Amino acid sequence: MSWMPMVSAGLIIDQVIIGFSIGGWLFLLASGLTLIFGVMEVLNFAHGALFMVGAYASIEVARAVPGGFWTGALAAALVVGVLGVIIEMGFLRRIYDRDELDQLLLTFAFVLLITEGIRFVFGSQSRLTPPPDIFQGTIVITEGVRLGAYRGFLILASVLVLGGILLALRTTNFGRLVRATSSDRDMALLLGINVPRLYTAVFLIGTALAGLGGALYAPITSVTPALGNSVIINAFVVVVIGGLGSFTGAFVGAYVIGLSIAVGSVFAAGAGQLFPFLALIVVLLLKPEGLVGGVADA
Repeated sequence: MSWMPMVSAGLIIDQVIIGFSIGGWLFLLASGLTLIFGVMEVLNFAHGALFMVGAYASIEVARAVPGGFWTGALAAALVVGVLGVIIEMGFLRRIYDRDELDQLLLTFAFVLLITEGIRFVFGSQSRLTPPPDIFQGTIVITEGVRLGAYRGFLILASVLVLGGILLALRTTNFGRLVRATSSDRDMALLLGINVPRLYTAVFLIGTALAGLGGALYAPITSVTPALGNSVIINAFVVVVIGGLGSFTGAFVGAYVIGLSIAVGSVFAAGAGQLFPFLALIVVLLLKPEGLVGGVADA
């Protein structure tokens, strides 16, 4: 690891822009994880593997359908959402009243099953897919400062997803049921809310968000069966730093991590991935509830 004390302002600006785009896809990854934990208190360790399935599904559909990037993204959300329903109804529902460790072990088992299943079907070689034609260019911010159009779209998508989630929680009947159940599941049962059905719906939406996130992430990197394992740790770091169960916290945490990875790599070449964990340690020591922990989303 070599230190780089002298860096130009232009380089810092470029890295900040890259950091924002990293934060965008990290929030798309962490939003579903936050929803599932916030309502069901299940740490879904398989979330990264489902994210990876979304990337593969979108690539395969986009190849089969000319100009089918958006069709691939929709198909990824649907495929992963259905897979999530199967996992929740067939397996997780049976152990809700058991120790959290059992839930973690069960979802970790699905990590292994899904990863090896993808490897068996598609092999271990990496796959690439281009962004849609509309986002092939660059956005000129100022003279000498440019942002890849697709990376800009990822930032916008993260903002839209956050706004959509918060709007749904605050204004829809489903959102009110979700908030009531997350606050007190036993009281929700007494009031006649069908909690098992609600849990299935929440798991469907949370995993569909993972599939959509994987589809939108695919054009900026090569996709391999190891993708799920490589992103899930960052996803947990994001939700812990932001505050478990807080969408606003996940959004803030995603951008904190994105910026720390991008900008940190300038000052400590090759060590950008260390800075998120340093941030995690600091937050756990000084504000263990998270940066936005304790602040209601709705």
